[in-house]
Amino acid sequence: MFRKNKKSTRKLLNLKKLDTSRIIGYNGHQLLYYSVVPYNLSVLSNENIESKIFELMNLIRGTESVEILCLNNRENFRFNKDYLVKRIQDETISSIKRLNKLELEFIDSIQIKTATARSFLIGIRIRKDDEKIVEHEVNMLEKTFKHRGFTMQKLSPDELKTLLAVYFEQNVTSDTFEDIDGERWLIDEF
Repeated sequence: MFRKNKKSTRKLLNLKKLDTSRIIGYNGHQLLYYSVVPYNLSVLSNENIESKIFELMNLIRGTESVEILCLNNRENFRFNKDYLVKRIQDETISSIKRLNKLELEFIDSIQIKTATARSFLIGIRIRKDDEKIVEHEVNMLEKTFKHRGFTMQKLSPDELKTLLAVYFEQNVTSDTFEDIDGERWLIDEF
């Protein structure tokens, strides 16, 4: 039995196309994503960091079209570590057990170095009927963030592809993403 109303994955996810800095959906909505970074976070005290978080919360609370997204920018080694722990427990040969322990320590050191590798993104949803109003709101929001000590940078098309890959697939290892699956294997015959 065949279904007549099959939908593509892109339609199910409402991802019509990527514009220069936006994700455009089949429903006409657009999502603008910004990377948000506070200035000099590494040198601030805990109280100042809490203050920055409170400021960010208040900035976002005042705008209904803003969404927050936090993504890991690093590999998750949980399954590898679980495997190695089990191998260490089950291993009877001492030299292999020692190598597995060294490998586990190495994975731990990688994770410690990348523990803060997260992206904080702000998404602004533009509905098809209120684009002019939201454009003004976006400009005001950019100025307000900058005035309050946050750097906002629009994501490029490649960064949007990475965002989608991390969000939907947890793929943090690929360097580039194709617009069309298998595109890199096409041979130019002209």
